[in-house]
Amino acid sequence: MTQIQILEKVGHSPTLNTVLMVESSLKKSGELIKLAELKKILPKQIMHQTLIKILDYLQISGKIIIGTKGILWIYTERKELNKLIKKGTEI
Repeated sequence: MTQIQILEKVGHSPTLNTVLMVESSLKKSGELIKLAELKKILPKQIMHQTLIKILDYLQISGKIIIGTKGILWIYTERKELNKLIKKGTEI
């Protein structure tokens, strides 16, 4: 069973607004952040299980890495990638 199938079996899912709120908070932090710190910087409180589901989704989709020391946003948006490509050296 894949991780996506496991997520589909879950009856309740977080709303899109909640997922976007967590994404935005992780992007703004810009550094390694612990789960407790993330809960503090979120504009609204959300249930622990809901936050864990969102973090699992973000990790599966390749936007974050969850390690023993915390959570790190790793996804680079295309416009940022284009800027980096323009600044880069051609090989």
